Parts: sequence; C-alpha cells; structure tokens
Amino acid sequence: MTAGEDIFTEVGVGPWMGERPAGEHWDPELLEQGDRRNVVDRYRYWSREAVVADLDTRRHDFHVAIENWQHDFNIGTVVRNANAFLAAEVHIVGQRRWNRRGAMVTDRYQHVRHHPAIEDFVAWAAGEDLPVIGIDNLPGSRPMETVTLPRRCVLLFGQEGPGLSDPARAACTQLFSIAQYGSTRSINAGVASGIAMHAWIRAHAGPPPA
Repeated sequence: MTAGEDIFTEVGVGPWMGERPAGEHWDPELLEQGDRRNVVDRYRYWSREAVVADLDTRRHDFHVAIENWQHDFNIGTVVRNANAFLAAEVHIVGQRRWNRRGAMVTDRYQHVRHHPAIEDFVAWAAGEDLPVIGIDNLPGSRPMETVTLPRRCVLLFGQEGPGLSDPARAACTQLFSIAQYGSTRSINAGVASGIAMHAWIRAHAGPPPA
C-alpha cells in the first residue's frame, strides 16, 4: 500500500452493465444507479420486497422478544442479530418506539411485532403454542451451555441493567443463563441475544445458502 492510499473500499456494486436481466425480483432503480446496501451478494439489485419474500421461505422456527420499558439502545442490535440468524420475528414488548440506529437498516428485512404489555405477548405466544425461554443470569437459571434450546420457541430478553421484569420471569417456561468469567455481573441484551441465537443455530440449522 502506498502512502495516502485509501484503505476503505466502497460497499456494494455500481450500475448494472450490459443487457438488463428479466424477472420481477430485480429493482429497476438499483440496476440503474447501483446497489450500495449491506446485503449479501445473492440479493444484489433485488428489490426489498423480493428479498423479504425470499427470506420468508426459509426463516427459522425461533422468535426473539425483548422488553422495552426504558428505550434500551440494545434493541437495534437484537434486531440486527435476528436478521443475521433469520429469526421468524422480533417482538418488542412495552413501548412501541425503539432506537433503530443499531439495527443498521436490517429492520427493513426483519418482521417486527409490537406487544404493549407482557400479558399481550404471553397471550400471543400461548396462541402460537410457543414456549417462552428467558435468557438472564437469575437464581435458578440453568447454564445454556448444558442444554439444547427447543426448536420452536421465543427467546425473551430483558432491559440492560435490570434484566427481565418480574412479570416476564413469571411468563417463562424455562430460564437459561450465559456463562461469564470476568468481573461484570451481566452482558447486554444485544450480546446475549447473539449468543443465544447462535446456540439455537448450532442445534437446529444447517449451513447457510451459498
């Protein structure tokens, strides 16, 4: 690398060169102007609707839920992780508004459902016959490293700091903790969600598409 050379490369691809491809999944504007989105190569030049429709054909059997009583900044990261691991849906329990900055636009490709109260969320999960699995370092929690997460479930996370609320804890059919070895008492919900989702992937998912 020579002095002054830019080490940053532009994300994505430029305008389509040559004859335009045929198919409803192509986005005419992206073909014309280029596709600089943070998407995998197989979705280059696809419309957002086409990407979501394709993801919907292979979403996994787990859902993710997080309580939102204090506008937790971790919610965006939870949504981004859910997109990366292809969760069926993300459920926001509590306040409807949440900070989308950490999602890095992945919420455009991920189904997000709002429940105004924990009771509404629990009723929905019961109607879908989905066990609610709490992830928190609480007394009585079982080490997640020693168990296999259910194939069909909702992984529920609490707020940064207080963790799961008392009503949320009562709604959980099982509680699992994540092993920690340092001095801090807890890890944030964004990190915990990634660890838990990957544990589900290791147990139940095959390799991602090429």
